[in-house]
Amino acid sequence: MSELCLTLLCPPQAEERLLDLLLMLPNTTVFTSTPTAAHGLTHENLDQTEQVLGRARATEVEVIFAADDKAALLDALRQQFVGAGLRYWITPVVESGEIA
Repeated sequence: MSELCLTLLCPPQAEERLLDLLLMLPNTTVFTSTPTAAHGLTHENLDQTEQVLGRARATEVEVIFAADDKAALLDALRQQFVGAGLRYWITPVVESGEIA
């Protein structure tokens, strides 16, 4: 089975909603979330402090999922987060497992 990793940059105001959605979706059982600084975002979407610093506060979420579930996962995110400022990219997972 082919797996993918979806990386999301999430604004702080949408973080809890995003994590709740991911917990409810049946095929996203493993994911991580980390506070991060996002660079290169549209200047108008930053608050005054972020504009001065040149970076935005965000949460980075990484989700491992089956490649067959890609369309359903992206559709669920698009339905729930229109205009929320989520950014994403998807990369292949070469190998994954659990060290026992």
